[in-house]
Amino acid sequence: MQIHSISVNRGELSLMAARCHGWRPGQDVSGVVLDAAADGSGPPAGTAIVGMVDGAGWSELAAVRTDRMAVLPDTVGSDIAAGLPMAGLTALRTVRLGGDLLGRKILITGANGGVGRFQVQLSSAAGASVTAVTTAGENEANELIDLGAAEVTTTPSDASGPFDLIIESVGGAALETALSVLAPRGTLVMIGNSSGTKAELDVFSFMGHEGATITNYMSYAVEYPEREDLEVLVSLAADGRVDPTPGYFADLSELAHVIELMSRRKLPGGKAVLTISH
Repeated sequence: MQIHSISVNRGELSLMAARCHGWRPGQDVSGVVLDAAADGSGPPAGTAIVGMVDGAGWSELAAVRTDRMAVLPDTVGSDIAAGLPMAGLTALRTVRLGGDLLGRKILITGANGGVGRFQVQLSSAAGASVTAVTTAGENEANELIDLGAAEVTTTPSDASGPFDLIIESVGGAALETALSVLAPRGTLVMIGNSSGTKAELDVFSFMGHEGATITNYMSYAVEYPEREDLEVLVSLAADGRVDPTPGYFADLSELAHVIELMSRRKLPGGKAVLTISH
């Protein structure tokens, strides 16, 4: 495919430091098909698509597996779609771990990040009452309300619990506090540790939360193809039920600046899309 836009994910910053020399970063891509798959499993040349690759996505051209792409309708631009794959798929799949969300109460930490903003929208669209936790400012809190949050707070301890589902990405003390507001038989999904600190949990942490479940989501361990879920996200975006607009748009030439902003947690909305001039 010819890449028109790419997106930068926080996890890629860690991969850049951890992978061996010669590995090229970049996972989220959108653009148009140049050469259709020889087996006929993909769309024809000239079709606008969004997709995921394992690396080397920060390029002008990329080979994308047909089971890891989705066709874009005219109503979803390539620049918007590039922000969907990694963050959107993580949000969609973690929200699903809560089961039927209609009428349920959900707490999302790190809600102003790229994944968190999708989680707020998807949970709200599923009929849940969403509490978003963020230490960002008033403007960001108002944006989360606009995205579907019923409540925004700076710490789980101030939230109106208990919660049937908690999606936790901060770790450390935030994870401990989140567990304290989890309902009995509720589910807590761990998806990250942005604080870089460890939580102290033991069996006594579950007193008052009997039957609760703690699970985790690791994107690299998902074994099923992305196409079906990407198609769900594209459909939701096309219908206006999910707004994938990133907080920051720039040209690919600003990649180093975007990485710096993201590493310092200064990137608006926690998500950036970079366009490539051909």
